[in-house]
Amino acid sequence: MSSWIQQGDVVLFQGDSITDAGRVRDNGQDLGKGYALMAAAQFSAKYPEKQVQFLNRGISGNRVVDLEQRWNEDCLALKPNVVSIYIGINDTWRRYDCNDPTSTEAYEKGYRNLLEQTAQTGAKLVLIEPFVLPVPEDRKLWREDLDPKITVVRELAREFGARLVCLDGLFAQASTRAHSSFWAPDGVHPSPAGHALVAKAWLQTVGAEE
Repeated sequence: MSSWIQQGDVVLFQGDSITDAGRVRDNGQDLGKGYALMAAAQFSAKYPEKQVQFLNRGISGNRVVDLEQRWNEDCLALKPNVVSIYIGINDTWRRYDCNDPTSTEAYEKGYRNLLEQTAQTGAKLVLIEPFVLPVPEDRKLWREDLDPKITVVRELAREFGARLVCLDGLFAQASTRAHSSFWAPDGVHPSPAGHALVAKAWLQTVGAEE
């Protein structure tokens, strides 16, 4: 499976703050301090001969609609061979902190638009499903909004032949080994250990780790 990412490929990570992870925006090569950096570093150490270029264009606070607005500049214009998309938690979060919901239908429509545009370029797709953990307690209420969106990501992955990184169950399982706050202190943003979980799952999904 290691041949899925090819010699000289450009791999683009897209998403919100979890992907952004504090990257330096005016440095196009900066990968931030989260899973994108960890995955790129481990892949490059294992397959240095492939000379794969990794890019991060995640922006904190983004929702699907924000990705749509900047997709030409921050995705298509970069001509990536592999596009990894991790978006959705803010589409849920804004319902609860700003009374600004994104319906499941609008989320699916926007996400599909991104995938259709990207698929036309021939780029391979990796979809990362959003997750939430019950810390603090009010996060439990979010499941009503987030669960249908997770289903959308899974269905779109199947429809578009994308590789799917299944995080929701992964973080639930990890929370049986250490408290949820160990993996994501606010239930949303991974800790360093949480980012390492995401990176490992991503690498396994693209066939770069057993």
